[in-house]
Amino acid sequence: MNITVQSIKFDADQKLVDFIKKKTGKLEQFLDNIIEGVCYLRVENVEDEANKIVELKINIPGSQLFAKAQAKSFEEATDVAVESLRRQINKHKTKTRTNVSNHKELLNTPEDEF
Repeated sequence: MNITVQSIKFDADQKLVDFIKKKTGKLEQFLDNIIEGVCYLRVENVEDEANKIVELKINIPGSQLFAKAQAKSFEEATDVAVESLRRQINKHKTKTRTNVSNHKELLNTPEDEF
């Protein structure tokens, strides 16, 4: 999977970029046909310590999944966003399997009308 990391209004450290690519690369264990991914990193000007925002968007055939997380560090926010995407992938796979199995049942039913 090709992941693009974009840091908005600051320069991200190479260690952080490598960390994000490593974490998002693990999503391929759950879904192997991920086309590409984009990660946006932002620092919000608020008084709260949890001002680091990570937005992850991945493109899969027929759909696009998105997760946004806010935390004290980019690493922590990345973990939360990747976990959210993992749950979305599992839900998408379950939904897809259900649709396919329902379709097969419709194809295999005997037609008494003819």
